[in-house]
Amino acid sequence: MIKKISTSLVLGCFALISQVYAHALWIETNAVGKAGQKQEVKVFYGEYVENNPDSVKNWYSDVKDFTLWVVGPDKQKQQLTCTAGVNSFAAEWTPEKDGVYYLTITHNTKDLGGTTLYQFDAGAIVKVGAGNNELAPEADLSALVKAGNIHKVNKPLAITGLVKAKPEEKLRIEIVAPTGWKRELTTDTKGVASFVPEWPGKYMIEVTRFEKVAGVHYEKKYDAIWRGATLCVEVK
Repeated sequence: MIKKISTSLVLGCFALISQVYAHALWIETNAVGKAGQKQEVKVFYGEYVENNPDSVKNWYSDVKDFTLWVVGPDKQKQQLTCTAGVNSFAAEWTPEKDGVYYLTITHNTKDLGGTTLYQFDAGAIVKVGAGNNELAPEADLSALVKAGNIHKVNKPLAITGLVKAKPEEKLRIEIVAPTGWKRELTTDTKGVASFVPEWPGKYMIEVTRFEKVAGVHYEKKYDAIWRGATLCVEVK
């Protein structure tokens, strides 16, 4: 009986970890904006490869308690108010001047997966007017592409993986195409990886990092942190 219970607990824990790893939190918004014009934003959670986000009421742990920020070209941060819908949260903001804006979420889930702490990071890049600042957000983990670029089919698309705003080598990046096609990449010594998109549509970029780090979260001890950072990119 003890062996059966132990096996069940191990399988249950493995299933939970697999489920969380397979899911992602991501932001969708237009990559190009206009000063003085309202910009709409949506936040989703679920299996992007199936283009089937989870219902908000079924989001894992306290993921729905995330905080969404927009960081302007002057590095000023503004928290955006998010309203829950059926399978996403909606927000909006109006950029006041030209430049590159970053939408960013960093959320540590309240519940651990065994002894692992989960952190969901999501980002989006919006270029407004002729501004061309390239300030990276101060996130624990993030993925960036050139702001304002029109990404095209059959043209290389470069991605930079960053840890605390600095390029990092040997980061694992997964690309999910609108067709469901998937590919894994690893950043080079400059923190860059690239691929050639073959189909038009929205591509999900997710960079992940697993660290053996000990700590206490909500009075529970953990010995590792898993981080997953997403960026949604549209290819013409």
